[in-house]
Amino acid sequence: MPSASTTPARTGGEPPLRPASFRHNPGLVAFLAARTASSFSACVQAVAVGWQIYALTHSTTALALVGLAQFLPMAGLLLPAGHAADHFNRQAIVVTCQCIEAVAALLMAISALGGWTTPWMIYAMVIIFGAARAFEMPCQQTFLPVLVPTHVFPRAAAVSSSLFQAAAVTGPSVGGLLYGAGAGVCYLVCAIGFTCACIGTLRIRLAFTPRARAPLSRAAFIEVMHFMRARPDMLGAISLDLFAVLLGGATAMLPVYASDILHAGPLGLGLLRAAPAVGAVLCSLLLVWRPLNHRAGPRMFAAVAIFGVATVIFALSRSMAVSIIALAVLGAADVVSVVVRGALVQLRTPDSMRGRVSAVNMLFLGSSNQLGEFESGMLASLVGPVGSVALGGVGTLVVTALWIRMFPALWRLDRLDDITPD
Repeated sequence: MPSASTTPARTGGEPPLRPASFRHNPGLVAFLAARTASSFSACVQAVAVGWQIYALTHSTTALALVGLAQFLPMAGLLLPAGHAADHFNRQAIVVTCQCIEAVAALLMAISALGGWTTPWMIYAMVIIFGAARAFEMPCQQTFLPVLVPTHVFPRAAAVSSSLFQAAAVTGPSVGGLLYGAGAGVCYLVCAIGFTCACIGTLRIRLAFTPRARAPLSRAAFIEVMHFMRARPDMLGAISLDLFAVLLGGATAMLPVYASDILHAGPLGLGLLRAAPAVGAVLCSLLLVWRPLNHRAGPRMFAAVAIFGVATVIFALSRSMAVSIIALAVLGAADVVSVVVRGALVQLRTPDSMRGRVSAVNMLFLGSSNQLGEFESGMLASLVGPVGSVALGGVGTLVVTALWIRMFPALWRLDRLDDITPD
């Protein structure tokens, strides 16, 4: 696998991912900076969108429609985006998408500062953002395996995840504080953040090797589905996360909990949104120190079960402190499955298929966040927000038990640092 670093070969133990190795790999630093800036901006935007749409409508259905508005373009475009990622310049695609996100956020800032914002304008902005992310994410997912050697990947993925989650800690908190000055200020900060991400992506040193341009066809994705079906551990990890995220969509109800159940206001919403990321950061740092290179499969299943239990506790809580702790545990548990799934998808896939496999992965998982928000919002309109979140947590536990029986290869997965393309 090509690498931009000069990490020495393993002679027994694993070389640690030290700050010095970052200085010798400017492409990795640029990638981490760009991804962090983009994640921070997306989290600030999520707080602004959630609070603004609920303030305008006081409707859980409106919150559900926000998730649907982002899901539909992602679901419709991710497969063509995966094809583009395997045949065109991935770095240029990511830069273009981040520019679109910056412009869309700037237009929303102008609208909000002028007092012209309507729910339909918010839905339109979310649709544009979802379409841009559909092309951006499969391409961005392919960067890290090229920037670091295989044996360093688990630690590098944990570092990337910790920075991603650090942005998710500060983003909601900053978004909640900024919302006191108005939604327009939040969107303006997002526009600046996406611009910084674009600049960071431009600084990544990636060699583009043109490939033969194949037409977008059903056969190309049938090939990917056959590839994944022949690897039950990969398919099990992706589908397990799909159902866990789809059912455990507590984040969609956070504006309702902050406003009507915990009575915490915009700042409380920021704290609730930041809590999963706090837990995720702590877990990511632990995984940098002690990578998941032993009994990775059982640990992943245990983490998803903990995710379900924490979701139920949050649903039933009426204490801000208990709610924050439950969300932090939920976030920590989610990191484990993210690292395992990322190693399986990125390291087991040949580079020529990595864009399409990443697109299928994002179709299953990235869009399931938005579809989970839609499901939670619609279910909340029938059984209430508490019932919606609690049922999602119970459903996650049921799915975990079923997947242990259905995917024994994933249960037997041991080490992540010796995975190679098949």
